[in-house]
Amino acid sequence: MSMISTSLSGPKSATSYCVPEFSGLRRLCPNNNTNNSHSPSFLRFTSPRKPLRRVLAMAGTGQFFVGGNWKCNGTKESITKLISDLNSAKMESDVDVVVAPPFIYIDQVKSSLTDRIEISAQNSWVSKGGAFTGEISVEQLKDIGCKWVILGHSERRHVIGEDNQFIGKKAGYALSQGVGVIACIGELLEEREAGKTFDVCYQQLKAYADAVPSWDNIVIAYEPVWAIGTGVVATPAQAQEVHVAVRDWLKNNVSAEVASKTRIIYGGSVNGGNCAELAKQKDIDGFLVGGASLKGPEFATIVNSVTSKKVAA
Repeated sequence: MSMISTSLSGPKSATSYCVPEFSGLRRLCPNNNTNNSHSPSFLRFTSPRKPLRRVLAMAGTGQFFVGGNWKCNGTKESITKLISDLNSAKMESDVDVVVAPPFIYIDQVKSSLTDRIEISAQNSWVSKGGAFTGEISVEQLKDIGCKWVILGHSERRHVIGEDNQFIGKKAGYALSQGVGVIACIGELLEEREAGKTFDVCYQQLKAYADAVPSWDNIVIAYEPVWAIGTGVVATPAQAQEVHVAVRDWLKNNVSAEVASKTRIIYGGSVNGGNCAELAKQKDIDGFLVGGASLKGPEFATIVNSVTSKKVAA
């Protein structure tokens, strides 16, 4: 693994980030539990850390939302197979379902995927297009049929080096052009162990709040960085604790209406084996799925975990 240094916004600090090595589509992680991909693997903290602040639960009212982030994966052949699996899958009707293919395959997916599933991009530029080599504008995404864009993902923050304010501006511009935003937030492992989870998430939320014209078309995705692609998932209680805190922040800093209506979804090694228990939590309004979204039947299982929430309610 190689080490790079990047800066995180407000307060500024230098953070060393370990860039993962990949073999095909499977992440190489020495601590990854690969015995059974469907067995929940939860991170338990044994080192002393400051306790997180407690806030009162306030369940959301938005429809369940499941997004599939395909990241930099797939070929025309594999994506054709994935589309076929998704088109034939049975999915609960009361779930908003979105997939985010790599840019170059968006047109292929849009032209052959069922209208039941909407299309998202994985990134967009901060303003109108022009002389910005390698970037994709929101206007281009709209032209090709994208309804959503994922912004603020940890790989954009900690590998590419995007800071809170830049991400907030990108979100504001996308929303101003009528494209919905899946706004990612989440803490590094050392930040959680230091008891800074809420502070980090609040800083990231504030950057969005300072830049967006409205919260009507925003879904917040809480993705603890230590759980993304590692096979380690936050326990349902850990995830719920942060989701409650995020909703409470929205209530205190935006409005009670926005806090209630904004969907807060969880991401980080979500799969067909752990989604049901996570979905039972009152403030988990869905999922942003990585590796498991590349498997049509398993992604459908995650979508259908909404039934666990109905039972829990």
